[in-house]
Amino acid sequence: MEADAKVIDARGSFCPGPLMELIKGIRQEPVGTVLEVWSSDRGSAKDIPQWVARAGHEVVGNVEEDGIFKVQVKKVK
Repeated sequence: MEADAKVIDARGSFCPGPLMELIKGIRQEPVGTVLEVWSSDRGSAKDIPQWVARAGHEVVGNVEEDGIFKVQVKKVK
């Protein structure tokens, strides 16, 4: 996990909310940016990496800490 990732706090939002927040955020950032989505929805730990693979970006990390799922994504294109 990268310490300088830009955080998208989507706690309290349920699928597809966290993913939609990531998509919105990734469109606004330059290539090379790492975004970290915080979600209280367990499905995000699976749904976000699936979208990232289809969209051609890279999952940097995917962890759960105290019931919060944190998924880091690097924009690569």
